[in-house]
Amino acid sequence: MTAQRVEGLIHVVRGQRVMLDVDLARLYEVTVGALNQAVKRNPARFPDDFAFQLAPQEAANLKSQIVISSWGGRRSAPWVFAVLLN
Repeated sequence: MTAQRVEGLIHVVRGQRVMLDVDLARLYEVTVGALNQAVKRNPARFPDDFAFQLAPQEAANLKSQIVISSWGGRRSAPWVFAVLLN
């Protein structure tokens, strides 16, 4: 995946540049379930300012900004992960 393509997957939420769990999972070639399970099982490795679950309204706002939804039939709000690149 090119840097330009990755840049297009970055969104601003709560004043932070973040990537959705679905996009990060695709980047690392793992399932979203495996990624989210790793976060839940290892909370010390994912501090609150690095990984957090969107509030329902935040998820709705973000979803309305994305033209093509790859979220499918999610039952819970997605997790987002801070982008630490310059």
